[in-house]
Amino acid sequence: MHDYVVGWGTLSLINAGLAQAKGRSGLIWWILSLFLGPVATFLIVILNRPPAKDPR
Repeated sequence: MHDYVVGWGTLSLINAGLAQAKGRSGLIWWILSLFLGPVATFLIVILNRPPAKDPR
């Protein structure tokens, strides 16, 4: 059981980094990853980058 928890936690941290690299909130995706795990990884990979904000 301990290995499962460590692996799930590690995956959530990796997902947070992936989300930040794609211009999304690492904190929000980290929390989502704690609940969704590999499903969150899949979503991060397939979703497009959010549109750039207008600097005006």
